[in-house]
Amino acid sequence: MSVDNVENAVLGSVNRDLATWLVSQRLEIERVMQSQLGAAAPAVAGAEAETLRRFRTFSSTALMRGEAPRPVLDGLRPNERRVMALLTTWAQAATELAGPDGPVVARALAPLLDAFRLSIRTSGTKRKTSGRPRATRRAITAAIDRIADLYFAIDVDSGEILDANPAAGSALGVARDALIGIEFNAFVPSDAQSPWWTSLDTIAEGQESVVFVATMQDRDGGRIRLEASATRYLQSNRTLALVVARPDTKVHALVDARPTADAKEGEQNPRSAEASRNRPAPGLQSSSA
Repeated sequence: MSVDNVENAVLGSVNRDLATWLVSQRLEIERVMQSQLGAAAPAVAGAEAETLRRFRTFSSTALMRGEAPRPVLDGLRPNERRVMALLTTWAQAATELAGPDGPVVARALAPLLDAFRLSIRTSGTKRKTSGRPRATRRAITAAIDRIADLYFAIDVDSGEILDANPAAGSALGVARDALIGIEFNAFVPSDAQSPWWTSLDTIAEGQESVVFVATMQDRDGGRIRLEASATRYLQSNRTLALVVARPDTKVHALVDARPTADAKEGEQNPRSAEASRNRPAPGLQSSSA
């Protein structure tokens, strides 16, 4: 479907064209989504993939009819933060593929995302609360979201990430909420997972805190070396490791301070270094030569 048809679909009354375009571009949209999420992308089969499929069905039906029926989420218990991060990325991928008409496609999908979010909130098991809200906990959460260090709350038994802060998402190249519910080692190179599991096992065995040097990788595979600390935290019937990490500046400082081969040559042979600096680049030789 051409970009002109997308514009007619979202700007005019022919929303069926937009619905048809979204269906025809499903594989391409998911390819772009996968590239944007990297290791945080949903598995091909599973509850998240099924939730995404139901959102596509909901969106297509809403655009075909011109109204949004209530999304069907029977049998699913999606994590709202994680699922909405995935669906938002899906919508961004569709917007990107629409080219110049991306903004109008985004406007068409925005109310559908809001309706789906509301359905997730109202269809799941209601959380039972008692007493007044815990202002202290809210203040701590807000403070963690503002720090520049990476923060993860990890289940020591399963390795599942239960919480993360924006700095963690930014360092790994994905939305913070897209990290929720996946195993931490999805963003750890296979040859660098041992320090992580050793530290989690130490926390699981009862030690209150541990400091370790860790390595992670962003969605493009770039390695990030970290100085990390994990603190034990008990939550109902499971143990969490609250991990705070920052770039290992000692390693970077050693790399930056390492003399280059040219510098060493200059120290050993000053005349050779001077001649090298005065040598013209290839193709820029003097005409008098």
